[in-house]
Amino acid sequence: MTFTAGQIAEYLRGTVEGDPQISVHDFSKIEDGKPGTLTFLANPKYINYIYNCKADVVLVNKDFVPEKPIRATLIRVDNAYESLAVLMNLVSNGKPRKTGISSLSAIDATAEIGKDAYIGPFVHIGSKVKIGNKASIHGNVSIADNTVIGDNVLIYPGVCIYEDTVIGNNCTIHANAVIGSDGFGFAPTEEGTYKKIPQTGNVVIEDDVEIGANTTVDRATLSSTIIRKGVKIDNLVQIAHNVEVGEDSVIASQTGIAGSSKIGKRVMLGGQVGISGHVSIADGTILGAKAGLAASIKTPGQIYSGYPAVPINIFRRSYVVNKNLPVLQKTINELIKKVGELEKIIESKS
Repeated sequence: MTFTAGQIAEYLRGTVEGDPQISVHDFSKIEDGKPGTLTFLANPKYINYIYNCKADVVLVNKDFVPEKPIRATLIRVDNAYESLAVLMNLVSNGKPRKTGISSLSAIDATAEIGKDAYIGPFVHIGSKVKIGNKASIHGNVSIADNTVIGDNVLIYPGVCIYEDTVIGNNCTIHANAVIGSDGFGFAPTEEGTYKKIPQTGNVVIEDDVEIGANTTVDRATLSSTIIRKGVKIDNLVQIAHNVEVGEDSVIASQTGIAGSSKIGKRVMLGGQVGISGHVSIADGTILGAKAGLAASIKTPGQIYSGYPAVPINIFRRSYVVNKNLPVLQKTINELIKKVGELEKIIESKS
């Protein structure tokens, strides 16, 4: 699809600075923009690229002040990154989507498939499964008994969904994710072995959730593991049994959340964060990459980092000290040596 800068600005409620009739048909990165494309500037680290950028249209924030002339036409908006997402969704949603049921799929006679749904080849759908309108289930997906899937859900190849799972509307689950596998529950015995605790709960995923490739969400021991509305989960994340993730929280890759932990609303977890079991995290908390949390966070809106995780101001001060430990050790050793020499001098005079 081709749009002029003027049309894009009107759609985004932005303002044009340059030629409103210039047209674009694709997107590009600002560092290698090409004629006929649109790009964006949101991160100040990339500001130098805009002056030599060959893209014809650049989305910028309204407060952007150029230091040199810019060849491209600018569209000023409140939030360039968010506006880019709006445009990319517009283009993506305009692409034709598949419908129909592949003859190579295996669907139980008791399953209910909504209108305009797509069921790809080698999909297995168990008994009493309900799939909503305009859902897209791509090849080699397995959906076990009594699962309920809402409208406009997109499930990529290789996803495995265990029995009794509930998935809301407008969700996306990427390739090879596993939803509803058994929680890690084993009781130690007197003989030193472990007895499996049956995991009898399920997983509930609310509306507008996105789950990355190879991520696992375990079913609850009792009741439900819950992923609330608007949550975004990256690839390679482990969410254990009976965890609850609050609305609009985001979780980056390789994060692990142990059983029965409660994550508040709008929480941000960086990559490789580890959260121990049975802790609570207040709304708006940010945990930096590789943070390890062993105790609850009760005050909303705080930033934590390190292992064990501490408030960011304490972490920064600790980091400075830790970085200088070799120098401090050398200084202390020198002081110990000097004190020893002084003691010998005092002893010789006494």
